[in-house]
Amino acid sequence: MSRLHRSRIADFQEVLGEPTVALGKLRDLCFSGIPFDGGLRCLCWKILLNYLPLERALWSSLLKKQRELYSQFLKEMIIQPGIAKANLGVSREDVTLEDHPLNPNPDSRWNTYFKDNEVLLQIDKDVRRLYPDMAFFQRPTDYPCLLILDPQNEFETLRKRVEQTTLKSQTVARNRSGVTNVSSPLKSSPNSLGEYEVLPNGCEAHWEVVERILFIYAKLNPGIAYVQGMNEIVGPLYYTFATDPNSEWKEHAEADTFFCFTNLMAEIRDNFIKSLDDSQCGITYKMEKVYSTLKEKDVELYLKLQEQNIKPQFFAFRWLTLLLSQEFLLPDVIRIWDSLFADDKRFDFLLLVCCAMLTFETRSVKFVGQRLLFSSEIYESPRLETSALNSRISLTLPVPASDCMGCRL
Repeated sequence: MSRLHRSRIADFQEVLGEPTVALGKLRDLCFSGIPFDGGLRCLCWKILLNYLPLERALWSSLLKKQRELYSQFLKEMIIQPGIAKANLGVSREDVTLEDHPLNPNPDSRWNTYFKDNEVLLQIDKDVRRLYPDMAFFQRPTDYPCLLILDPQNEFETLRKRVEQTTLKSQTVARNRSGVTNVSSPLKSSPNSLGEYEVLPNGCEAHWEVVERILFIYAKLNPGIAYVQGMNEIVGPLYYTFATDPNSEWKEHAEADTFFCFTNLMAEIRDNFIKSLDDSQCGITYKMEKVYSTLKEKDVELYLKLQEQNIKPQFFAFRWLTLLLSQEFLLPDVIRIWDSLFADDKRFDFLLLVCCAMLTFETRSVKFVGQRLLFSSEIYESPRLETSALNSRISLTLPVPASDCMGCRL
């Protein structure tokens, strides 16, 4: 470990060790990258995402309260409905008088069950292929949810719901318009079969934990529920918390991820709501803002893109909606998120990063079909730079390196 790295760790520990964390100092430190050592990144993210307060004395009680609250969510939205489903139709009287699968009543328990299954199937499809180039999400977690996996429990878990659903032969997709599409799946291949293998009873893979987080979020937020792409937001958060070197915090990665994800979604959820696209808080406005910023930064490239009729929707939509999580390897995403979360105007900063990606090496930009392509040098470059013209401050984003990242794949 270099002297500089040890010095940075000491700086973080000093700021985080104060009775009241100085948020300005913490933001300045985090913007240049957070060391993995000692769980610093996990702690800093929880503060920057407003999960933990600045007063250290409140941390223990708040964490205990929030983790108990999450356990209550599990009981109310997975365990109790699972018990109710197991008891539905156990007698002829239940089927004919109380409720039955064909009951059109919107308050019918079966109706709610089937609607939840549509959401669950899409979540399940997306989380199984989360970061397929990494083994992490397919591996079993060291801390499975005993509340769910207790062998003495006789209720329908999410895993059983997916396995037993009547729609398992079809693909269900919900887009940003709120439209649910049902289509026949592609022919199975050896790879696709392997993708859907599950672990033995009593174990669960990390992707199953992510699935549960997204399902609970969808249940608590019916106005938006689940939209494809949310899995790419929660993935880096969960990975960071689930690899925390502090075993006590790692054990509660699921609950902590849920609340941090919820807080982050409160800031970006408008990107996932199509009816808000053309409003000032919508994704269309933000995409146009990328081009207006690019025009100030690099008018030559801006005119080149305009000349070729390349709309920002072709590339900026995914960049902004998914916070660049699909444009870089996971270690790079986590490093960029250090700066993104640390900046008090984080989404103005995101626009600057997008412009930096465009202007980094103009010669490497190519347009194929409806996708903007870059040469691989951009992703392997030791630094990604942009200039914040309005504030006249030069922002430098070093791509994750050994000491700064510490992100293990």
